[in-house]
Amino acid sequence: MRYGRNRTIHGTSRTKNQISKLKSPEKMSIPQKQWYLYIDTAHDPFYNMAMDEVLLQTAEELGTPLIRIYDWDRPSVSIGYVQHYDAAPHDKYTVVRRPTGGGIVYHDEDLTYTAIVPADDPICKLNRIDSYHVFHNAILQTLGEFGLEGSLSPDECGSVDRATMQCFTTPTRYDVVAAGKKYAGAAQRRTKAGILHQGSIDLKALGCDKKLLTKKLLRAFEKQFNMHFIDFKPSSDLLKQAADLTRTKYATEDWNKHKKNERKNA
Repeated sequence: MRYGRNRTIHGTSRTKNQISKLKSPEKMSIPQKQWYLYIDTAHDPFYNMAMDEVLLQTAEELGTPLIRIYDWDRPSVSIGYVQHYDAAPHDKYTVVRRPTGGGIVYHDEDLTYTAIVPADDPICKLNRIDSYHVFHNAILQTLGEFGLEGSLSPDECGSVDRATMQCFTTPTRYDVVAAGKKYAGAAQRRTKAGILHQGSIDLKALGCDKKLLTKKLLRAFEKQFNMHFIDFKPSSDLLKQAADLTRTKYATEDWNKHKKNERKNA
């Protein structure tokens, strides 16, 4: 993996390599370019969601996709945008509502990553299903590094109650499964700024070290998207925006219990 110098989101320039047509979602046929890699630290669950939303809001300024790897400072559970708060075990875990859909995800033994894709990136030209597909193909490559032959779940698994479903017990289309188990899932949100893709890989099912898994996952992303990473350094202004959004939205009962405080212009 190649790394360049640290950069803030200010003063970045867009890549000149663009393509007008995608041939297949199996592997992105994009001239090699740079993506940002943001290796973050452990934060409370409210800040983690706020940072993801702020990064999405600044996607145009970023000018190129970004992968964020982060951790949780306590046993946490995230619930999908439309889910019922009481479906989560809030007596044992700190619960936060995601800005994306999907089911209940436990964040005590998982690798969590986020992809931010600006609106003018070729990935945003893919339909919703294929935009999941390209990220999960990289995870399939990663599972292969551990001797697992995985696949993408082909269909929705029957009728499910999306308000209460648990992510790793209810595979949906293009989730990553192997040997009868679900190993990875994701949820997305699309806005005029681009795509927010929030993913989770089950460390307990995989039975490996998080540091090793992270290394192999990032290498698979580079191969899948024909790019290389450069280090991302958030500006003080971006960090302040995330802290402010934590306080005004993601740490509030209005958002987590009642899904209020949604920004209409997001």
